Amino acid sequence: MKKKNQNRPNLQAVGTDAGPVHSVPIMNETENPKLRLENITYIYGKNTPFEVRALDGVSLDIHAGKLTGIIGHTGSGKSTLIQLFNGLTRAESGRVLLDGGDIWANPKEIGKIRYRVGLVMQYPEYQLFEETVAADIAFGPKNMKLSEEEIRERVKESASFAGVDETLMDKSPFDLSGGQKRRVAIAGIMAMRPEVLVLDEPAAGLDPQGRHTIFQGIREYNRRTGCTVIIVSHSMEDMAQYCDDVVVMAHAKVLMAGDRDHIFSRADELEKVGLDIPQITKLMLLLREGGMPVPAGLYTPDAAEASLMEIFDAAKRNKEGRKRV
Repeated sequence: MKKKNQNRPNLQAVGTDAGPVHSVPIMNETENPKLRLENITYIYGKNTPFEVRALDGVSLDIHAGKLTGIIGHTGSGKSTLIQLFNGLTRAESGRVLLDGGDIWANPKEIGKIRYRVGLVMQYPEYQLFEETVAADIAFGPKNMKLSEEEIRERVKESASFAGVDETLMDKSPFDLSGGQKRRVAIAGIMAMRPEVLVLDEPAAGLDPQGRHTIFQGIREYNRRTGCTVIIVSHSMEDMAQYCDDVVVMAHAKVLMAGDRDHIFSRADELEKVGLDIPQITKLMLLLREGGMPVPAGLYTPDAAEASLMEIFDAAKRNKEGRKRV
């Protein structure tokens, strides 16, 4: 298993057109990020009346072994950003570095980068086409010219991570539910064992149970393999629940980047740029304002439950102590 990089991005305050002062990572040459973007600019429809600057001077480090979430409004540049990670698109200017090497140093070798950085686009289930679930998951490993034994091992392993039940392996993917198809498509990318797994809205359109199953599988995959995972999501709850680090995008720029606790501790700033904080955080803030001794920095239901139980237990002990007196 790969050892997870414990480095955190240093932070620097900068001003933006979007409003208040925010933070972006400083490039630190002593760090060795898995992915590094250096001053990336990407323009759609360049030199036409429809020109749109999707990314504007973006610099960003993605640390090895971490589960990093990228969040922002529609049009903030999230999806464009992740398509640069494996060379699906190429920036107007700037560099994308994978383990310190420019992925475009040899354009003829860009196909090899796509084995190292796996990208799962939105609604990947629409790309299923094989006769059986097992065959669909095995498609990528077969293209890698692996042995049949290795392919079977990878199919079984990735199906387990993605939550694909063994009883479904011989079925047609077109006979599955929407959530099951989604898991099969994700398993197909996991089976290639990329060094970096990038997922664009992996739980979009799923019910709460489906979302939980998808994200739990991705979190477990990250923890057990040490694979660097990047998730794009609109949900602050998902970011708070599952991610180690969070990148906040707005107006084609990175507004904030850092570990989860740092980002969600700045709730006021997030709300000023139109990004909501997790509902559980709002509830805890209301309780705090009402006089309950709730600590700051609660972003997940589990943390909130643990804190409330501690407060109730303390109150119970105090009450029993007064009775004895």
